[in-house]
Amino acid sequence: MTEFGRSIEAGDPSVMGARFDGEGTRFALFSAHAEAVELCLYDEQGANLRDRVFLPEQTHGVWHGYIPGLPAGACYGYRVYGPYAPHAGHRFNPAKLLLDPYARELAGEFRWDPSQFGYRLGHPDQDLAPDDSDNADHMPKAVVTAENAPPPARRRPLTPWPQSVIYECHVKGFTWLHPDVPRPLRGTFAGLAQPGPIAYLKALGITSVELMPVHAFIDDFGMRDKGLGNYWGYNSLNFFCPHPGYLGAGGAAGFRDMVNRFHEAGLEVILDVVYNHTCEGGHLGPTLSFKGIDNRSYYQLLPGDRRFYVNDSGCGNTINIGHPQVLRLIMDSLRYWAEEMGVDGFRFDLASILGRRERGFDPYAPFFQSLAQDPVLAGVKLIAEPWDIGPGGYQLGGFPPGWSEWNDRYRDTIRRFWRGDPEQLPELARRLHGSGDLFEHAGRRPWASVNYAASHDGFTLRDLVSFEQRHNEANQERNQDGHDSNFSDNHGVEGPSDDPEIDARRWRRQRNLLATLAVSHGVPMLTAGDEFGRGQCGNNNAWCHDSRLNWIDWEGIAPRGRELQEFSRELLALRRRFPALQASEYRHRPDGTGNDGIQWLTSDGTPMSDEHWHQHDRRVLGYLLTERDGRDSRHLLVIFNASGDDENYCLPAWPEGIWKMIIDTAATEQARVGAEFTAGARIGLPAQSIRILGNPPLEASEQGSEGEPS
Repeated sequence: MTEFGRSIEAGDPSVMGARFDGEGTRFALFSAHAEAVELCLYDEQGANLRDRVFLPEQTHGVWHGYIPGLPAGACYGYRVYGPYAPHAGHRFNPAKLLLDPYARELAGEFRWDPSQFGYRLGHPDQDLAPDDSDNADHMPKAVVTAENAPPPARRRPLTPWPQSVIYECHVKGFTWLHPDVPRPLRGTFAGLAQPGPIAYLKALGITSVELMPVHAFIDDFGMRDKGLGNYWGYNSLNFFCPHPGYLGAGGAAGFRDMVNRFHEAGLEVILDVVYNHTCEGGHLGPTLSFKGIDNRSYYQLLPGDRRFYVNDSGCGNTINIGHPQVLRLIMDSLRYWAEEMGVDGFRFDLASILGRRERGFDPYAPFFQSLAQDPVLAGVKLIAEPWDIGPGGYQLGGFPPGWSEWNDRYRDTIRRFWRGDPEQLPELARRLHGSGDLFEHAGRRPWASVNYAASHDGFTLRDLVSFEQRHNEANQERNQDGHDSNFSDNHGVEGPSDDPEIDARRWRRQRNLLATLAVSHGVPMLTAGDEFGRGQCGNNNAWCHDSRLNWIDWEGIAPRGRELQEFSRELLALRRRFPALQASEYRHRPDGTGNDGIQWLTSDGTPMSDEHWHQHDRRVLGYLLTERDGRDSRHLLVIFNASGDDENYCLPAWPEGIWKMIIDTAATEQARVGAEFTAGARIGLPAQSIRILGNPPLEASEQGSEGEPS
């Protein structure tokens, strides 16, 4: 019997979290090493304690209970009893109110306070002695939700991987200054779902929007004192709740509504998810949820002294995905977002952690097997960030069939090629070919490679051509954070320049990088703002700035940026109207049997030989793609000139007929399209440029308009 007369019954250990079934609420919490679990009930605002009761039953490590008549909307938290013995891996402290890992909604705000730590801050024994101060006033409370939430109303777009174009963006950064988003909705899911942002994405040619973390996250301790925070969101507090700062007045339903509006427009939603670590940090981090519920089960600890954490994430701790209940938690979270929230895919941060076993990374690890056989997750897109800082952590190309991977080899290669580094042609050809050297041997397809020139992590595309050194002083880490190998090029001046020649070279380099991305096999990914030259003042690790440094200034786009925006649309339209660029399988040299293929050509229009590939100073390459439709063939010739000098290029004698210029990265807006040449003709190739020609010329009806497929 509870304090206020409510009875508590045994409940059901098979359904985790707190769910209202129409007559009462079931509670279930996993803690294999706890001695008791106390449920604390609050009012609907999560402010005032109403009741405290111990869960009456424990079955195979799951503590559970059932309270008849307790409705949806009730708020709660847990206090978990057990030993405080850090050297043994236990950090139980019932003075701390803990968040249910299965909570689906939150009430109240998280606030940093010394009481959020399980030990006394500043104590000479550090974390070895527990702290008895109560943190309840500073913790958000979990909210009881009803079973059988309504599924998304719209059907998924189900865009095939070869036709996908990913756009990485931040909910707040994209919407905060957007003129077509009403001010009350800026920074929210509802703002992102407004007609203006959706129309923009469609016109650009995007098929899939990859949102940076939207799971509930918190700022890092001490960052507020610096005037900084965790803007990116890779600091998860919970794996089910949408981040409160993005919800707005619509609550959690606002996320589902956003997904429905995107689906109605034919756009997919992919979530960047962080299942490798949590916001509780290392042995000196706070006690907010997992650490106080069952530290030894939820985290990987050092075998020699379980006071300390395995830190393969670089963020203080590493989730113990090898534990069956932890694996279940992550799988339940993925199913929730896919089934009830309707998302179309996931990009897994530091995904190597999820496949690491005692003897190293294993593409057949339990997590991958669980995903492969799960009927709910069978059709979603799976993208790995294929590295972490742990042993053997770099696993590009090592993920199972069905997965795609962020390809940093692609990123670095195209940067180095256009910077003029020697001996880059063979590597460039491999990346243009969908990185078959990394993926084809395992039976995977070109879409296994997610190609990008820039991402949230590192220089923006504009900064890549404007800075040779990182400028992260505003992060207050003595400019020691962020990548130090960016393969960037400032074109003679570090940072902004009023020199029109330098400025022109920078815009051309951006066009070259974007054009290379568009003609490469694999899945292209743009980061929000790179399509018009957004900069971050040379900061290549802007994770902690919730400011104009990260917000997109839509009304401040420069005229040259508008031109680049239109150029980006043209490139993505070209991918749609020339299907050979959307290869669903690896294509090699045409074999005379009617198959499509690729040929690599010298500046004389003849096939590249082994000798040509090994000429370290060669920087001109022809890339000829052929696609057949019945008896007819179409050809696309992409000519790269990464040298600093103008060159001559002889168009191949075959195929015969007329070649028409489609893209010229060195030309002005007005002259970019239209010039025609006969097969075998010699044409000029400006320094640092790409020319793309079609044979036979694409008809006007094939060119598409306003971002829609023709």
